[in-house]
Amino acid sequence: MTAQLETAAYVETDRPEQVRILRTAIPGPQSLARHQHRQGVLSTGLGTTLPVFIERAGGGILVDVDGNHLIDFASGIAVTTVGSSAPAVVRRVREQVARLTHTCFLVTEYDGYVQVGEWLNTNTPGAHAKKSALFSTGAEAVENAVKIARVATHRPAVVTFGHAYHGRTLLTMTMTAKNVPYKDGFGPFAPEIYRAPLAYPFRWPTGPDHCAMEALNALEDLVVKQIGAHNTAAIVIEPIQGEGGFIIPPAAYLQGVASLAREHGIVLIADEVQTGIARTGAMFASEHDGLVPDLIVTAKGLAGGLPLAGVTGRAEIMDAVPAGGLGGTFAGNPVACAAALGVFETIEELDLVARARQIEAIARPVLEEAAYGNGWVGEVRGRGAMLAVEFVVPGTKEPAPAAAAAVMAACHRQGVVTLQCGTYGNVIRLLPPLVMPDDLLRDGLEVLTASWKGL
Repeated sequence: MTAQLETAAYVETDRPEQVRILRTAIPGPQSLARHQHRQGVLSTGLGTTLPVFIERAGGGILVDVDGNHLIDFASGIAVTTVGSSAPAVVRRVREQVARLTHTCFLVTEYDGYVQVGEWLNTNTPGAHAKKSALFSTGAEAVENAVKIARVATHRPAVVTFGHAYHGRTLLTMTMTAKNVPYKDGFGPFAPEIYRAPLAYPFRWPTGPDHCAMEALNALEDLVVKQIGAHNTAAIVIEPIQGEGGFIIPPAAYLQGVASLAREHGIVLIADEVQTGIARTGAMFASEHDGLVPDLIVTAKGLAGGLPLAGVTGRAEIMDAVPAGGLGGTFAGNPVACAAALGVFETIEELDLVARARQIEAIARPVLEEAAYGNGWVGEVRGRGAMLAVEFVVPGTKEPAPAAAAAVMAACHRQGVVTLQCGTYGNVIRLLPPLVMPDDLLRDGLEVLTASWKGL
């Protein structure tokens, strides 16, 4: 697969050399100066994981303004799945920009929007008739999925889960579980949002063997007894939780959630903003457990770095909304749609679904071997190129966010961009571009595992 990624078919424009290079400390002097200037220009509410300014990127490398080549284990938070400058994406965007940049699909139509919708209808789980609508961001798409479910069912209530993350808008931050930094001080929140415990095998109080059934019992009690199933429009779940810590619920639990929704006429919404578009070794994470949602939400990796999101689902549910009820000025922008078509082309040409599985086959044994006997590592988990390490206080399951922060900081100093996540801030997540060469992946893994061996 690596050889294929290096063929002429995948030579990115001005693609940086695929090797980690440290010319200065990280961050370097140019980045530090620009970050200092930025502090006086932009709101302090905009946090930064690593104060480094990037001037170009490609493959698995980010090149900063000081000339450092950083290994990218973040992909812009699961966005640049096909790389930051994939040739098909660049070519299609250039062609589209030369023709037109915007008309608003609600005013006049264009083919790109329809073509992206056709791809989503064909490739999302389930053989039923589907329709799609496009938006700009994941949070916007989640909100619209809720709108569609409420109209279709004539019910108000929405059920979400512990550790969930769905966005930063009023409705989606209400649906999000974690308070700081996403919700604190931003209330009052949206009404009719309810939260059930998620089946989190590593942290379930009575152990992983009881996790699925006990969590399902709690969900059924919430829906049937506390809310009333006849009041419940939608259950919104991430097949693998993202910001919450890359938590994989048991397959029996996801199937039970789907069964409960079907029994009571509740719309099941899968939030695949982070997990979708080849990231987990399937085109959509729902496929791993045979989950067929009524509506599925996509964004992030959908358009290779341009803002685009979608809601795809059962045709009769999608058509419940009257004309004019969906859309937005920039929703389904033609340039973003062109980028998405380039993403689809790249995934097919390079078989990136299989490549995600290959990344897991390389990375997981390295992570598990380094974790063995290390008391700081509670669990290695994930699917495909969506992997995580949860850190705990040795001898316990008490979250160790300071250890995760130390590991991340050590990686950053060595030129490997990693991200912290989890409700307790104690998880390091790996989201490498699927076009990252094997030797670069192994180098980044060596830096990561060495950083926690030194705790």
